[in-house]
Amino acid sequence: MFRIRKLDIFVVKQFLMLFMGTFFVCQFVLMMQFLWQRINDLIGKGLSVDVLAQFFWHMGLYLVPQALPLAILLSALITFGNLSERSELTAMKAAGISLMQVFRPLVVVCTFIAIGSFYFQNSVGPKSTMKMAQLLVSMRQKSPELEIPEGIFYDGIPNCNLYVEKKDLDTGVLYGIMIYRMTGSYEDQAIILADSGMLQSTAEKKHLLLTLWSGEWFENMRSQELGGSASVPYRRETFIHKRILLPYDGDFNMANAGGLGNKARGKSLRQLAHGRDSLIHAYDSVGRGIYEEMQRNFYSIPNLSSADSTKAIARGKEMTFSLDTLMKDFTPDRRLSTVNQTLSRVKTQEAELEFRSMVTNDGDKQIREHRIEAIQKFTLALTCIIFFFIGAPLGAIIRKGGLGIPVIISVIVFIVYYILNMTLGYRMAQKGLWTIGFALSLAPAVLIPAAFFVTYKANNDSAVFNIETYREAMRRLLGLRLKRNVMSKEVVIYEPDYERDGATLQRLNADIAAYASSHRLLTAPNVVKVFFRYESDHEVERISSELETVIEDLENSRDAVIISALNDYPRLSVKAHTRPFEHRWMNIVAAVVLPVGLFLYCRMWMFRLRLAADLRAIRQTSDVIVQRIGTLTQTHDDAAE
Repeated sequence: MFRIRKLDIFVVKQFLMLFMGTFFVCQFVLMMQFLWQRINDLIGKGLSVDVLAQFFWHMGLYLVPQALPLAILLSALITFGNLSERSELTAMKAAGISLMQVFRPLVVVCTFIAIGSFYFQNSVGPKSTMKMAQLLVSMRQKSPELEIPEGIFYDGIPNCNLYVEKKDLDTGVLYGIMIYRMTGSYEDQAIILADSGMLQSTAEKKHLLLTLWSGEWFENMRSQELGGSASVPYRRETFIHKRILLPYDGDFNMANAGGLGNKARGKSLRQLAHGRDSLIHAYDSVGRGIYEEMQRNFYSIPNLSSADSTKAIARGKEMTFSLDTLMKDFTPDRRLSTVNQTLSRVKTQEAELEFRSMVTNDGDKQIREHRIEAIQKFTLALTCIIFFFIGAPLGAIIRKGGLGIPVIISVIVFIVYYILNMTLGYRMAQKGLWTIGFALSLAPAVLIPAAFFVTYKANNDSAVFNIETYREAMRRLLGLRLKRNVMSKEVVIYEPDYERDGATLQRLNADIAAYASSHRLLTAPNVVKVFFRYESDHEVERISSELETVIEDLENSRDAVIISALNDYPRLSVKAHTRPFEHRWMNIVAAVVLPVGLFLYCRMWMFRLRLAADLRAIRQTSDVIVQRIGTLTQTHDDAAE
């Protein structure tokens, strides 16, 4: 039975206090990022405070599910970083409480947060999305003279399509203007070309004043023809300066939301399922209609009636004939005409299929978006729990609280998630390049193993994120070593045995000389012995062990010459010159993988050369210390006499 303890209340209180703060920070950051993307829809529009308040309110509700995972990640990192930094987590473990027991109340809290995230996405989020989209459309329609883009047609003005080649932002002058004006039916269309112009709102905000310079006006006059006369098919006018007054309501009016009903992000799970089924049914009907029409028009069997050809195709009958037999009786002109007609028919069919593919591709995209949004509601809620099992163990491992390292780690993890989920997975699924299941499971497939890994390491008190561990591994890989640092002791308890240490150093010098002459360390190592026929070398291990014993004893000396000479002893690498790895099978694999084996072979040769230099340095340093020991012994004997 789950029992609430004081420790659980303490941990939950620490987490919730940080969660509320980090949530508002994350919400503010996401809102500023979203606002920066929509800044052109807000600046210079003269929007009232209540409109802006509605926009920010619905934008905040829309971004709540995205802010929750990031807030959980950051608050979990800071919470357990603070507990570890203050040694409170260590005290809990010393009291017999495991890390998973500390996580348990917060897992419950994060589960409720994930449920709340799903509720927002399924109930509150779609309504806020629709309202925000409606506000954005309404904002774009206000003061259209500020919205006209360069290089594309703009349809924000009623009954007009406006194309501008270039726009001067300082003066507001438009260059290379092309206007398609549709005042009524097709017969009333007009085309206006001008070198430059300006578009301004009138004082009462009910009309747009379009001023044009150096242009032409083409207008279809068919609707004005009388008695079917075709004497004046169109009107053409050349002008140097012209003003056109367009009716337009420049005040802020809420746009009709009817055209936004098909957006997948504005629907709940039930609406997504219903909309997906409706789209599938509609586009299946369109596809069947296209298929039947193609059969009737292009694949019917010749010399049969339409009904008979359809029945023949349904029964799977095929009429076989020889093209050469049919063409040999034709005249050259008829052959050429037949081939040209066939090519023309094929090109017409190809163009027809390409045009109709635009309809079906749009339908497929809408169906994919409905499926993506339905899955995203679950994956985004699941991300809340995944981020907790990433942030909490990382905080326990790095043992740093505050807003320094936790913020950096949170940003890195969130960037990885954003790239995998939104930038890569979502777009690939939306375009149909990847299957929806694979694309949307990419981020969880990476983050869930990472969460298991860091949780396992934190539960076992692993030093996986200890920088010294990686620094030591890199130092060993590259063959770097620390210099010996022996200092004179202020208080010496045991005096060194100079006679024994001197005799040991002399014996080690003789052993080193014999080893160097027999092993030929300056020559390249034998490849077969290195990777396939390894022979152990315990002599260097023995020499290093006895030398360290002597050095440890001589560290108690009060003589400055000996202390200084001890720092000249190198630290020996006792195994790196013999083989790359301890296990034989790893050496064989390294030899097979040529680049790795070549690197390890050169590395081992480097260690052999360094061992030869180290042995020479040991002999020279030992001679100095032995000579100094002899001097100290002679002085001591003279003083005793």
